Amino acid sequence: MNFIAMDFETANAQRHSACSLALTKVENSQIVDEFYTLIKPETKFFWKNIQVHGIRPQDVADAPKFPEIWPIIQPYFQKNNLVVAHNASFDNSVLAGCLNYYNLEPANFLSLCTVKTSRKLYPEIDNHKLNTICKFLDIPLDNHHDALADSRACAHILLEEEKYFGTEPLKSLVIAK
Repeated sequence: MNFIAMDFETANAQRHSACSLALTKVENSQIVDEFYTLIKPETKFFWKNIQVHGIRPQDVADAPKFPEIWPIIQPYFQKNNLVVAHNASFDNSVLAGCLNYYNLEPANFLSLCTVKTSRKLYPEIDNHKLNTICKFLDIPLDNHHDALADSRACAHILLEEEKYFGTEPLKSLVIAK
C-alpha cells in the first residue's frame, strides 16, 4: 500500500485553527518518511484544546502559518493520492478550512478513515477511538494527541488491517475529496 497518514491538532473549534500537523508517508506497506510542524493559527487558543494536546500560544509564536507550509505538503494531496486519517472527516475538514481561510485552491485526493475501517473489520470492539484500536492491535501510542504519534499510529492501523484482511475490504471505504 502507498498512502499518507495525516493528523491535525487545532487551537479551537474553528476548522482553520490548525496548530500542528503530521504526515506519515507509507510506500510499499512500509513507513518511509514523516513530516511534523507546529502551525501558528490566526485565532485564539481555547483552554480545552490546550488541555487535549498541550500546545500553547507561546509554542507556536515563531511557527509558520499554514500558507507557508502548504507548498511543502501540497504534493501529497493530489488527485490519485490516498490520504488516511483516524476520524478523517475532522482532519479533512481542518485541511479544507485552512485552504479556504487562506484562499488557497481546494485539495483533491482520495481519503480513507481508519475509524470506519476499524468499525468494519473489528465490530467486536466497544469503541473505535485511536487509543482503543491501538491497544487492541498492540500498536504503540506513546503520546496520544501529539500529531506525529497519532499519524504514525494511524498508518500502523491501516498496515495491520491490510496484513490481516488484504486491501479488498478497504477499497469500498475510499472516497474522493
